[in-house]
Amino acid sequence: MDSLTPIWTPDSPNTIIQGDNLAVVRALPDASFALIYLDPPFNTGRTQTRQNISTRRSANGSRIGFGGKSYEEVRGIVLGYSDAFADYWAFLEPRLEEAWRLLSTNGTLYLHLDYREVHYAKVLLDALFGRECFLNEIIWAYDYGARTKKKWPAKHDTILVYVKDPQNYTFNGEDVDREPYMAPGLVTAEKAARGKLPTDVWWHTIVSPTGKEKTGYATQKPEGILRRIIQASSNPGDWVLDFFAGSGTTGAVAASLGRRCLLIDENPEAIAIMRNRLPDFHVITNVDRGFTPGC
Repeated sequence: MDSLTPIWTPDSPNTIIQGDNLAVVRALPDASFALIYLDPPFNTGRTQTRQNISTRRSANGSRIGFGGKSYEEVRGIVLGYSDAFADYWAFLEPRLEEAWRLLSTNGTLYLHLDYREVHYAKVLLDALFGRECFLNEIIWAYDYGARTKKKWPAKHDTILVYVKDPQNYTFNGEDVDREPYMAPGLVTAEKAARGKLPTDVWWHTIVSPTGKEKTGYATQKPEGILRRIIQASSNPGDWVLDFFAGSGTTGAVAASLGRRCLLIDENPEAIAIMRNRLPDFHVITNVDRGFTPGC
């Protein structure tokens, strides 16, 4: 393909691009996306992995199931990536600068981090967007996994929300899936039946290791979180960008809600999962070597 051919335009179909996300986003046109969701590595200092484990009937299996039948575990491919950076902000800052450039005039950025780096991100984004463009700090709280006994167990992530223009941005509060009142007896029966608009604290389980959403990808985020974000901060037909796309949850939800989506990741394991999960998306691979259109 001609090197002058744009890798993506607003007339493109839903697309997955494999390549270094900074190089790719620098080639995208200004103000093209109504919503950008970013879930970068959290800089935990360790390798994130998840392994698929299934069971099968075996006369010599060590696990006993229904009716006394024996089973053995079958361990599948390990999916993971390195989450350790010598200089995390030298990595993330230029990507956030590109996110600001790529947002439309009424666009919104959601940056998903945890306690390790989110405070530094808030300072950087205040400088990049302007403090008046800060919209929300969303706390996603869950209750799953190991628990330390040496401190309060960390069971939440933080999602920072910034808008390009605080006087002109999309927020479809009436379109968001509502949640039950904690004290339904204190509101009218009509309100209790309808549910309430979520606050900035979202109680939502992680992706279950045995649930139907599971792809096997480390750090996969649940569709319910992305559904709430995309419903609120974009409209049907809008373009959504996720350039730490991972397992493709943003694309799956965006497509189901009638939005258009561009997903970027350089991890071959992520691309393989997204190909399987999003078979209708156009795939472009080998961007760093002069990209080749996929099917």
